[in-house]
Amino acid sequence: MVACQAPLSVGFPRHEYWISFSRGQQEQHTNRFVPSQEYRTRGVRAAAMSAELEASEGLDEPERRISGAPEEEIHTSMADLSELLKEGTKESHDRAENTQFVKDFLKGNIRKELFKLATTALYFTYSALEEEIDRNKDHPAFAPLYFPMELHRKKALIRDMEYLYGEHWEEQAQCSEATRKYVERIHEVGQNEPELLVAHAYTRYMGDLSGGQVLKKVAQRALKLPSTGEGTQFYLFENVDNAQQFKQLYRARMNALDLNLETKEKIVKEANKAFEFNMQVFNELDQAGSLLARETLEDGLPAHDGLPAHSRLPTQDGLPVHDGKGDLRKCPYYAAQLEKGALEGSSCPFGAALAVLRRPGLQFLLAASVALAAGLLAWYSM
Repeated sequence: MVACQAPLSVGFPRHEYWISFSRGQQEQHTNRFVPSQEYRTRGVRAAAMSAELEASEGLDEPERRISGAPEEEIHTSMADLSELLKEGTKESHDRAENTQFVKDFLKGNIRKELFKLATTALYFTYSALEEEIDRNKDHPAFAPLYFPMELHRKKALIRDMEYLYGEHWEEQAQCSEATRKYVERIHEVGQNEPELLVAHAYTRYMGDLSGGQVLKKVAQRALKLPSTGEGTQFYLFENVDNAQQFKQLYRARMNALDLNLETKEKIVKEANKAFEFNMQVFNELDQAGSLLARETLEDGLPAHDGLPAHSRLPTQDGLPVHDGKGDLRKCPYYAAQLEKGALEGSSCPFGAALAVLRRPGLQFLLAASVALAAGLLAWYSM
């Protein structure tokens, strides 16, 4: 395994996917849930999932009151972990969703090199997360949420890394600074406060089952990746037949954890930290995207579609032009016009001229024109 060292789901769930069961449904789950080893195989898991979901479709709140359910029991759902997480992470969720990297990704403005870096960050993150999940699979504060067959992403990410980097991908994969800090926190939690591991698992896996599916389609379209899934295996949950039902089951299992209110609040706080770590990774990727754009321009190539919108070189009639930023004295055209006061509405022609001269067809025409002019000049001089 490649270790994450300093020398980066992406998607987060939309709010509509975070709706928990009704109060009556949650109490049904709380009263009926008994963790068992039988859930370790997919066939029995599927049957158990179906049974739990059927049981969850029981009495609603008014019916429970008519049947004599205690008022205190009804109000306990207000402290359900899934509800506390939903309400307690709204602000962090919105901030993560509005980072420049995520907005550009959703618009399809992503280069393959940047997508590779993002996949690398996911690989190191999930390697750490699933190492700690396996370590704590029997811990009472996490055991009911242990779904390795359905959720674990490391093997899928290895296949994506092999496709994106080649068979020697481990030699090329480097853990970025922001990812390293995220990984260190996951290990710290898993080894010292396993109950807080719930926050990291919930934040990542529920997001991957929701918004991650959108990102998969965007990546395939923007990067022309195969529709058969090469390069986007991370987003494919082969053992989850119905994502919405599975998320409902996962929330019900969280609500069934035997945790006091203080511990639940600590989990919410940790979930906000998880969002913050992800935002740091996104910001780092955004900076990497800007660097890639600058390197492309320094190599004498115009920026192409696939770059973040804010990193693109301004164009006029399809050719790059000066955007009015930076030191105008570096452009001979602007320096000359500055004294004449003729800058308004103008654009620097030198970038456009260079771009034109790089086109093979135009280079041929220019060479032919020069040769013809030289021939005419020689004939005139005779």
